[in-house]
Amino acid sequence: MIAIVLFGKPGAGKGTQAEFLKEKYNLTHISTGDVFRYNLKNGTDLGNEAKVFIDKGELVPDSITINMLAEEVAKNMDKAGFLFDGFPRTIKQAEALEELLKEKGISFAGTIGLDANDEILVARILERGKTSGRADDQDEAKIRNRYKEYNEKTAPLIAFYENKKMYSSVDGIGTIEEVTERLSKVIDTLV
Repeated sequence: MIAIVLFGKPGAGKGTQAEFLKEKYNLTHISTGDVFRYNLKNGTDLGNEAKVFIDKGELVPDSITINMLAEEVAKNMDKAGFLFDGFPRTIKQAEALEELLKEKGISFAGTIGLDANDEILVARILERGKTSGRADDQDEAKIRNRYKEYNEKTAPLIAFYENKKMYSSVDGIGTIEEVTERLSKVIDTLV
């Protein structure tokens, strides 16, 4: 069993690519956002714990997030592995994820970053905002703020994984098929 982390700024195509990659490699796609929405919507114990922080406008502690992911991993041990999207976002979370994988006997294959120019991504998200219904996809200032957050908090993970020789970069601009092909070439070297 393996685990791969897919990185990229908002709009880089992580969700789109994950849909293709999960089928091709028999992986479970674990999106932190989806896991949170599930736990909140279904009023799970962890969802209720997270809601306390969310309602105060605070960040949900890493321990709650990791416990949600651990439950998701435990429910999907019948696949060839996992594709994490949106997690980790900090070095502390990366270390917690590695510990979780070790406990479950899952080999951490590496991380792949979908690289793309900010201006292209802003245009892509604004276009997506016309149909997504998400207010944060329709406000350029909010989109740029998400990139600022990404650069400050998530981008340092690239150096963290590069130092471990566990990071590969893929050009995220092109047709869906072209990007899937680039990602597949990297994943084929990891599995």
